[in-house]
This record gives sequence, structure tokens and C-alpha cells, in this order.
Amino acid sequence: MYKVFVNDKPIIITSSSKNEKNFPIYSFSELEFDDVLLKLEEETIFGVILVSANLELDWQIFTKNLKVIPAAGGLVVNNQQSVLFIFRNGTWDLPKGWIEKGESKELAAVREVEEECGITNLSILKPLPTTYHIYKHKGLKLKETHWFLMHSNDASPLTPQVEEGITKVTFLNTIEIKEALSNTYANIKLVYDAYKQA
Repeated sequence: MYKVFVNDKPIIITSSSKNEKNFPIYSFSELEFDDVLLKLEEETIFGVILVSANLELDWQIFTKNLKVIPAAGGLVVNNQQSVLFIFRNGTWDLPKGWIEKGESKELAAVREVEEECGITNLSILKPLPTTYHIYKHKGLKLKETHWFLMHSNDASPLTPQVEEGITKVTFLNTIEIKEALSNTYANIKLVYDAYKQA
């Protein structure tokens, strides 16, 4: 299954015809790409399910409509099991950024977390789910973000990367995270849920 967000509304591409969300269901081959985006603009539709007969092939067809931008980021826990969040442009987020040419996903994830948060001593514990969202910037782009669970025992003050629009970097406890998740993106909730379910 692939879940791609457009303004926090999901396009779910799946081989299963189960519908737990009561989203409209279409056969993948039934709708043009632009039609799917138009449907998501309707106020009464909160997501779309596209049922695929060949998931990997249909995913390739779907991504042909978009320029794929690879990114990487981290969900960082400290010794107290608090989670590192950033506050960027009025929204809680997790640190992430573009993968540079010739850079591995893991290296990019660590570099971006270090740059955006001013933290050191990061170690990758395991991969978390990859997330996808479509945005408009000189045409349609698909941001494919590879996430990693990380740990750091760095207790020195954190430094937000202000030139990236980050105004706050902080470790949040479970109660604070619940509040932060009410002002974040659907993809971030997905990554956090995957971490909690592990």
C-alpha cells in the first residue's frame, strides 16, 4: 500500500478493496491523475482509495506524473524517551531535508537533524516508514521522505536553524507530544504512530 498526502488528504493506492475510512473507491485504471487531484479539492472528500491490480506497476505509473524529490529525516529520542520536535512556520514537525547528490539516505537524515536542531551524538536505531506528499513548486512534486528512528544522549542546548524557518527545537514528553500532534502534518502523525507501535 502507498499513501500519498495532498494538503493532508490521502490518496491510498492499494491492492485491497477494504474501505475502513469511507473514502470513495475507484479502480486505479479508471481515473486520470488530474481527476484524482480534482476530487481531493472537493470539500466533502477527505481521501481517495485507488484499487490496483498490480501495485508496483501502478505506483510507477502514478509517480511518472510527478518529479520525485528524495528527502530524509529523523524521529530522535533521548535517554528520557522524549522525542525531538521542531516548530517551523507555525507548525510542529520532525527534522528532515533533501538528500544531496551522492549522499545515502542515512547520512542525509543524520546531517539534516544535526543542521536543523544543532544536536550531536546521533545514532540510527532502525528505519521508519517512508512518507509521501505532493506539493506545487514549478509544477507538481512528490516529496519522498525516508525516516529513521534515532537516539542521542546530547544534553547541550539545542539551536534551531532559523534560516529554514525553524523557531523552536525541543524534546517533548508524551503529554506535550499529544498537544503538538494536534498542530502537525498527517505524515508526521504517521511516522510517530509507527514509532509508538514498534
